[in-house]
Amino acid sequence: MMYKSWQPISKISPHLQLAVVASEDQNFISHMGFDVKAIEADIEYNKTHKIKRGASTISQQTAKNLFLWPSRSFIRKGFEVYFTFLIELFWSKERIMEVYLNVIEMGDGVYGAEAASQYYFKKHAKDLTPYQAASIASIIPDPVKWKLSNPPGFVIARQGWILQQMSNLGGVLDYGAKDTLQVIKPGK
Repeated sequence: MMYKSWQPISKISPHLQLAVVASEDQNFISHMGFDVKAIEADIEYNKTHKIKRGASTISQQTAKNLFLWPSRSFIRKGFEVYFTFLIELFWSKERIMEVYLNVIEMGDGVYGAEAASQYYFKKHAKDLTPYQAASIASIIPDPVKWKLSNPPGFVIARQGWILQQMSNLGGVLDYGAKDTLQVIKPGK
């Protein structure tokens, strides 16, 4: 069974928006679709580690999930670069986030923020708390394998790390910021 329910960005908790940036792509606001420093760091890491890391940005994940197939290949990666360039050219960061949070898999057959919020917490995506947002963000790398119903220790640790990163960032995303990731503190 598949759960999916599209919501505009205004009906998705700013906590979830910040949680996915904190966990998936902390340079989302400032890069143009590709985080070159993260790519270089992961290339170096992958030279000496058995388990490989990827440096896909939120923009790249959006392009992949919206336009492409899930397998890993150089051909698919080439198309991903092309579509990432196009969405960064034509969409605002806010639109990219809206699409990302509506198409990303957040559980086995659970797609998008609203479906995940209803599935895990029986509430609307706009009403997620910081903890709930971090919980959902913690399973995004492997939402079929990692479960919130009985999370393994590393998922619980990842939730804590995401909450710490959200705290370090200090508030909600400022989609108008261009040079660096800037946040607006709550209440301002």
